[in-house]
Amino acid sequence: MNAPLRAIPSPCIGICSLDSAGRCRGCLRTGEEIGGWLRMNELQRRQLMDEVLPARALASGSLAAALPGRERLLRALEPLAAAPTGQGWNRSELADLLPAGPLAEAAVLAGLVPRAQGVQVLLTRRTETLRSHGGQVGFPGGRIEADDRSPAMAALRESHEEIALPREQVQVLGYLDPFLTISSYRVTPVVAVIDPDFVPVPQPAEVAEVFEVPLDFLMDPANLRQVEIEHAGRIRHVLEYSWPGQRIWGATAAILYNLRRRLEQSP
Repeated sequence: MNAPLRAIPSPCIGICSLDSAGRCRGCLRTGEEIGGWLRMNELQRRQLMDEVLPARALASGSLAAALPGRERLLRALEPLAAAPTGQGWNRSELADLLPAGPLAEAAVLAGLVPRAQGVQVLLTRRTETLRSHGGQVGFPGGRIEADDRSPAMAALRESHEEIALPREQVQVLGYLDPFLTISSYRVTPVVAVIDPDFVPVPQPAEVAEVFEVPLDFLMDPANLRQVEIEHAGRIRHVLEYSWPGQRIWGATAAILYNLRRRLEQSP
């Protein structure tokens, strides 16, 4: 007897605007496919989700089409239609610091920029005067608000606020594993491709600098080290990259490490 088909959730991630081809910038469906979603049977929905939409994400003319290794990257990520629900892959490291109740939810945009010299990762350095994490390097992003329909929507909203990234110059691809911070946030990283023609405009109250680091450098295990710090009465282990003029460490380094591990495990 055949096992029952699992219900296929809608691929909508709350980014509901059309591109020049008449497709949704968030889920890549046409208006006809969006309107007809409820009339499709489960097999039709599965084919759309598993075959048609992934092919569109990598098709000629998309931002992802300029990304080397794009098929492998897409396989390595959690799909946009279902944000990951895990408690955080580093939870054991912070178990003694976390509150009893639910954590605050946040999302960040791990943006990849395809350039002639190789793919770059877009990072920001926070303004020194910020009360939380001032002067630290990170990805654009922040708290998920009640009207954000998905972590991807939150990451794009925050990226627009922080560095003026317009939605027509970014293509979201999928999710990495949630990561917990010592400030009691559960952070969902959203991997995306950013148009190389994008010119960041930092919001000076939040962002002091926007810069890029080669993805190859960040994916090389030789460039990542583990350091020990003392926090709340015990030794903690954190990850760190040394890049000229910048210290890339903590949650940002851990998210990049998670990307590397997922790529290593993807055929």
